Amino acid sequence: MKLFFTRCLLPTILFVWFTTGTFAQTNNDSFVIGDALPDAPELAARGNYKVGVQTLELINKNQVDVLNSKGGVDPFYDRHLKIEVWYPAIIAANQKELETYNATLGILKDSTRPLIPFSFTGRALRNAAPDLSSGKFPLVIVSHGYVGSKLLMTYLTENLASKGYVVVAINHTESTYNDRAGFQSTLLNRAKDILFILNQVADLSKAGSKSFLAGMADADNTALIGYSMGGYGVLNAAGAGYSSKLTAAFSQMSGGSKAIDVRTTDNAEFKASSDKRIKAVVAFAPWGMQRGVWDSAGLAGLKVPTLFIAGSLDDVSGYEDGIKAIYKGAVNANRYLLTYINARHNVAPNPPPAASLKAGVAFDEYYHYAEPSWNEYRINNINQHFVTAFTGIYLKQKDYGKYLDLPEQSNPKTWNGFKPRTSTGLELLHAVAK
Repeated sequence: MKLFFTRCLLPTILFVWFTTGTFAQTNNDSFVIGDALPDAPELAARGNYKVGVQTLELINKNQVDVLNSKGGVDPFYDRHLKIEVWYPAIIAANQKELETYNATLGILKDSTRPLIPFSFTGRALRNAAPDLSSGKFPLVIVSHGYVGSKLLMTYLTENLASKGYVVVAINHTESTYNDRAGFQSTLLNRAKDILFILNQVADLSKAGSKSFLAGMADADNTALIGYSMGGYGVLNAAGAGYSSKLTAAFSQMSGGSKAIDVRTTDNAEFKASSDKRIKAVVAFAPWGMQRGVWDSAGLAGLKVPTLFIAGSLDDVSGYEDGIKAIYKGAVNANRYLLTYINARHNVAPNPPPAASLKAGVAFDEYYHYAEPSWNEYRINNINQHFVTAFTGIYLKQKDYGKYLDLPEQSNPKTWNGFKPRTSTGLELLHAVAK
């Protein structure tokens, strides 16, 4: 669905649409982010479980403080990580499955993009009692972009929880809107944060842990989902080693630090970190190929089934020599590449919040979420459909193959799972492991 508005009219028109139209972000529960539009594909609809949500803070002790490395010497610090957890819950008939999330536009210490708080509504109940009637649920860990937050993809996190997953989204310290710091922290810590959270949730899910997660998450059956720098992180956590070109660049920007060497292809510690609990990966617009982060040897280490999702005009991660090149190079993984034709980088976030449409707000705040050629609500529904199919196959052994066994091009014939005439502007490639 394409929008042909001029830039000067776009904020005004969209503000009216968001605040008065069918798909408004309002204080009632008639429509919220993540709900299925009339033309949503089949698997976009929410599942049968009610959804609870809780926030936790975890501490990864004695981590390299790369922002203060000097002369090749690395100091250490305790790395605090907030996570948002969505899970199947028990919600009484007299309780509303609604949550007001508090988020932020802007970037810390950026005079052109001051921090602006905003809120939006989701379909979850804060601190609801876990539903333990079905036993443990597969675990999904979500990693945001740089900068971003754990609330960037609630349309997807809530949706998956409603389908019987425990979904954990990480606030990556020094990489969020509220605490953005040097990029070397993001380069070093993405995969390490993800693996730490996997271990922590596994422990919290053990019987007798005294956590609400006790008996909830099956960490032996985990999927990783990452967007942009989150995509960079999940690929590495799942086995794709970083290149020597990255280690050289990292050392140069980090006072001679070699801390990232432990995540490179030939490093013994990296090879030993292979985690068989990770069963599937979804990488939205993963960053790094154009910058030499990945090479053929590193990508060959990715052996987990992977769904790549990209825009054909991605101008941040690149497409032909970026995301598509990663897809081609991951020769040892059974992999898919879903492409939104004419989309750029923002194929993963929630739609632009109403706060980004107000007069005086920097254009970059709107364009941190929006896509020039696609309706974000539409993208969200399509993502829900394909991620449900993909994780359903590899984490739940669902018979969803028909939703991925498709013609490459969506225009000539309506794809399985889509309503007639609605599967346009998409491409799905598939390659089996070598």
